[in-house]
Amino acid sequence: MTLRTHSPDRDRGRGRDRNRRPARPALLAVLAAGAVLLSGCSASDSGHDRSSGTSQEGGRRTHGGNPAPGPAQGSPGTADRADATAEGEDDGRRTAAPPADYLSTFALDVDTASWGYARRTLADGNLPDPATVRPEEFVNSFRQDYRQPDGNGFSVTVDGARTDAAGWSLMRVGLATRTGLGQDRRPPAALTFVVDISGSMAEPGRLDLVRKSLDLMTDRLRGDDSVAIVAFSEKAETRLPMTRLDGNRRRVHDVVDRLRPTDSTNVEAGVTRGYDTAVEGRRAGATNRVVLLSDALANTGTTSADALLERIDGARRDHGITLFGVGVGSDYNDSFMERLVDKGDGHTVYVSDEEEARRVFCDELPAQVELRARDAKAQVSFDPRNVERFRLIGYDNRRVADDSFRDDSVDGGEVGPGHTVTALYAVRLRPGASGHVATATVRWLDPGGRAPHEESGRVEASALTGGSWEQAAPRFQVAVAAAYLASSLRERGGGWEAVPGAVGLGRLSEVTARLAERTEDPEVRQLSEAVRQARRLLG
Repeated sequence: MTLRTHSPDRDRGRGRDRNRRPARPALLAVLAAGAVLLSGCSASDSGHDRSSGTSQEGGRRTHGGNPAPGPAQGSPGTADRADATAEGEDDGRRTAAPPADYLSTFALDVDTASWGYARRTLADGNLPDPATVRPEEFVNSFRQDYRQPDGNGFSVTVDGARTDAAGWSLMRVGLATRTGLGQDRRPPAALTFVVDISGSMAEPGRLDLVRKSLDLMTDRLRGDDSVAIVAFSEKAETRLPMTRLDGNRRRVHDVVDRLRPTDSTNVEAGVTRGYDTAVEGRRAGATNRVVLLSDALANTGTTSADALLERIDGARRDHGITLFGVGVGSDYNDSFMERLVDKGDGHTVYVSDEEEARRVFCDELPAQVELRARDAKAQVSFDPRNVERFRLIGYDNRRVADDSFRDDSVDGGEVGPGHTVTALYAVRLRPGASGHVATATVRWLDPGGRAPHEESGRVEASALTGGSWEQAAPRFQVAVAAAYLASSLRERGGGWEAVPGAVGLGRLSEVTARLAERTEDPEVRQLSEAVRQARRLLG
C-alpha cells in the first residue's frame, strides 16, 4: 500500500469501500495461504491488562472498562491529520470527546505478498515497482511478541518510541489471536485448487513450484479433508472433482503430476469453473475455500477483475466459500489478484522457492482452516489535548469510514488463529504532552454466531517520549525497520511523503544486521539482506 498524505478536508467522509480497492499481489498470497491451510504442520515459534467484562454498545465501553472511541461523523481515518480544533475546547488542549479528525479506522489485514515479492525482486538484482510496495505487509511479515488472549478474540498492545525527527514518535498497535486447535482438532477442509497452467507458468519457479506445493499439501492433509483441482489456460477444466483424501492420495498426486503449461491465461474461466466446482462439492461443517495459484497475468477472456467480483462475492455470501491467493513467478499482476482475493474475504502470500513454500504451507498458514474473527476492524482514538498530528503508515486500501466502525454490515478482515496484526502510526505530540495519548479498539464478529465483540488498549505520552526506537525491544525495532525499508522503496514512486524519522539505508543496514544477530531469526536475516540489496541498488 502506498503512504499518501491525505488532507482532512479531502478525506472527510470518504470511507473507501474495501470491495473497490485496487488489487494487490493477492494471487501469490492466495496460493501460499491455501497450501498452508491444507497442510497440517505446526506453526513456527511464534500490553495492557484486561479484566473480564461485556461490550456495551450504548455505553461505548469495552472489555476492561475503558471507554471505546465513539463513531465519528464521517471521517475515514486520514493518513495525516493536523490540529483539528474541537468545538467546546476551553484552552486549545481540553475537549469532552475527540473530534472526527482524531479518529483512525481500518479493516485488519494479514496479507504478506508485497514483502515476499519485493524480497524476491531485490534478490534478483532489481527494485520492486513502488506501486507494489505496501508498508503494512512488510511490517506484518515478521513475528511479534504480543501476548495471546485467554480466549477467542484479540489481545491489544499499544506502545511506542521516539524517532530522529523532532517531535515525532512511532506508536505500535499490536493485535493478536490465540493459537488454533491443532491439526487433529480443527474442522475438516474442502479445498478447490484453481491452478494456472498457461504458457507464462512454464518459467522455472512457477508451475513446477505449484506442483511441489500441491504434492506437499496432499501428504499433509487429513484423511477426512477433501480437495478438488481445476486447471485453466485458454479454457478451464475440472481435473478432479471434490474428493476425500482417505484412500485417494495417489489419485490426487497423479492429477498434480499431469499439470503442464499450455496456452494463454484466462483467469475468468479458471475462477468461474473453480467456484462452480467448489459450490457443487461444498461440505457442510467444513471449511470451504477456493485456492487460486497463478501469476495472474491474464491475457484472454475478461482481463478486468470487475466481471468476477460478483461471482466471488455471491459464493462467499451464500455458501461461505472464501478465496485464498498464492502468487508465484518473477512477474505477476499485482492489482488484478488483490481485487479478487479481497472480494473473497481472502488472504494473500507470495512464494518464490520450495523452502519458502514449505515454510508458508507448514509453519504459517495451516491455521487458516479455522477462523478466530470475521469482519475485524480497528479504530484508534487520539487525544487532541496531547496529539498535534498523526499518520497511519500503510493500510491505504483498508481504510473504513469512522462512523462505520460499529456497522457490522461493513466488510472488515478475516483473521485466523495465532495471527498478529501490527499498525504503526507516526505521532507528533504537543509540547509538554503528558497522560493519555490514544486508545486502540478492535471490533470483530464471532465466526459462527456473528456476535460482536470489542477489546481495547491505551498508551500514555511517556511511552512515546522515552527512548528512541533503536533502544526499544527487538521486535519493535524489526517492525520499524520493515516500515522504513518500505518507505525507501515506495518513495521512488513520487507523490508520496516518507515516514517521519526514516533513516538512510546505510544506517538501517547496520540496525538490521544487529537485529538479525540478536534475534537469531532467519526472517530478520532476510530483512537485513533485503536492506543491503536495496542500498546497493539505490546507490
